[in-house]
Amino acid sequence: MVQLGEVAWPDLRGGRPLLVLPVGSLEQHGPHLPLDTDTRIAVAVAVGLADRLRPLLVAPALAFGASGEHAGFPGTLSLGTQALAHAVVEIVRSADDLAAGVVLVNGHGGNLVGLRQAVATLGAEGRRVLLWAPTAALARVAGVPDTAAGGVGDLHAGRSETSLLLHLAPELVRLDQACAGPTPPLSELIARGVAPLSPSGVLGDPAGASALEGSRLLGAYIDHATDLLLAWAERRGIAAPRRSPPATST
Repeated sequence: MVQLGEVAWPDLRGGRPLLVLPVGSLEQHGPHLPLDTDTRIAVAVAVGLADRLRPLLVAPALAFGASGEHAGFPGTLSLGTQALAHAVVEIVRSADDLAAGVVLVNGHGGNLVGLRQAVATLGAEGRRVLLWAPTAALARVAGVPDTAAGGVGDLHAGRSETSLLLHLAPELVRLDQACAGPTPPLSELIARGVAPLSPSGVLGDPAGASALEGSRLLGAYIDHATDLLLAWAERRGIAAPRRSPPATST
């Protein structure tokens, strides 16, 4: 794996591998999770993907996203949908001399509208861009239960994200301050924002979260992203990255 921010430009001469760009946010995640939760998750998936497939370049994360629904909580900083879309378009355009294509690894649901706009613009220009984002279905595959009606019980700072952070950065998780929040319909969240619905900022219930569950969930994310990337590369005529040999113990 090559971390793009850690090399000098001559190291990148020869070959045009795929570039993986993690896209996160800086926003409230309840009283118990850090503001950069989404960015940490996106980076973990991107790094896991690059460990599975070679060669891939991993760019530094775009750590601000479209987080307007989290306004009213100190610490939330947002680019907004249109600025995010424009930023991603310009970043991908600037990668023409570097990469055969770009894989966007998204960690924040509020980014999806802007990222899809960016992918549409870039695709119309003939650039090859793939968007990956986590889904509730992948959480179920990993065994994370969803007990809320309609399957929307883990929208934000609930069990999934708490488990992931217990795996990735347990020292930053304040389980003694974790609390359950409401599970409103997504349409109501979009219309009203988080603060009027949940004073704590939590939408869901962190109860039952564990580092083991977080490890399984991250593995499910990376498995899905790996399969998606390989299928996309084949469809687009891109030289597919090779699967890395499994690590062997000595």
